[in-house]
Amino acid sequence: MKKILFLTFFLGCTLAHSQAVRKYSNEFMNIGVDAAALGMSNAVVAHTNDVNSGYWNPAGLLNLEDSQASLMHASYFANIAQYDYAAYAKPIDDDSAWGISLIRFGVDDILNTTQLIDGDGNIDYNRISKFSTADYGLTLSYARRLKIPGFQYGVNAKVIRRVIGDFANSWGFGFDLGLQFEREDWKFGLMLRDITTTYNVWAINEEEYAKIKNAIPGENQDLPESSEITLPKAQLGMSKTFDFHNETYLKASGNLNMQFSRTNDILATNFVSIDPALGFEYNYTDLVFLRAGVGNFQNITQLDGSKKVGFQPNIGLGFKYKGIQVDYALTDLGDQSAALYSNIFSVKVDFSVFR
Repeated sequence: MKKILFLTFFLGCTLAHSQAVRKYSNEFMNIGVDAAALGMSNAVVAHTNDVNSGYWNPAGLLNLEDSQASLMHASYFANIAQYDYAAYAKPIDDDSAWGISLIRFGVDDILNTTQLIDGDGNIDYNRISKFSTADYGLTLSYARRLKIPGFQYGVNAKVIRRVIGDFANSWGFGFDLGLQFEREDWKFGLMLRDITTTYNVWAINEEEYAKIKNAIPGENQDLPESSEITLPKAQLGMSKTFDFHNETYLKASGNLNMQFSRTNDILATNFVSIDPALGFEYNYTDLVFLRAGVGNFQNITQLDGSKKVGFQPNIGLGFKYKGIQVDYALTDLGDQSAALYSNIFSVKVDFSVFR
């Protein structure tokens, strides 16, 4: 009975997510990719310049000199949920580039106990089945250099696919726009996510939904609405690299992450809420990288009603040899993991190493 109640609650909450406008719709697309970026608290919008730019700021794809591929894996909720990412990008010519990436965030092998009790009221464990709930995000990126010196832009076209076993599924579509500008060793970036709003349309299996709608009297009696909208977000970044002339460099960067609604971010108004992030990367001979960052500044209400400012520190380490780069980050992935910190690994391959 506990399993039935849990499954009913899970499906009710998930299906209810498809009602009207949701500030946190498709939030799996905002977790972040690439251990190098996560180690810097995601403060990479201004200087991102590799295959992962398709996610952070597609304008950065123009800095590719050859084809690149990237992979990342991380776990959520004490390994219950899995987060996977793969990307590929390559230059088209000196003034344009393209890329493609895929994100999957899912929970597999969930027990479906809706048929545990047969029509005669008997418990039959052979009637238990398994299903998965998974979110997929496919992004196609294109970047081009503007005729204005120092300016470049990129656009993303996103296809969102969300599946909850046989109970419900949805398709969604959206667009991102990214800009980068460089002047006298200073880099600036702007990333506008879901600029047209990302629209998801759900298809709910009424036959399967009927099996759970009466599990809890008075709950889940009506089918949820079949659409949701992801509101736009913006990220403004700035970065500068300091050269110490002994084959060592220090990159300092900052982001202002903006949502156009009131949240618990440290800077919040009715129009926009801003969460700043700072990141640093120490580079020794383009071989060893040490990273640190701090972000996710939030106003946290205590039990006694008082408030304090919370934040999330991140650290990271990377190694690069002959076009193959392996990165590690110690971070609270998405700030929702069951453990205090998460271990994230990613690998990036520059195909010029094989030429």
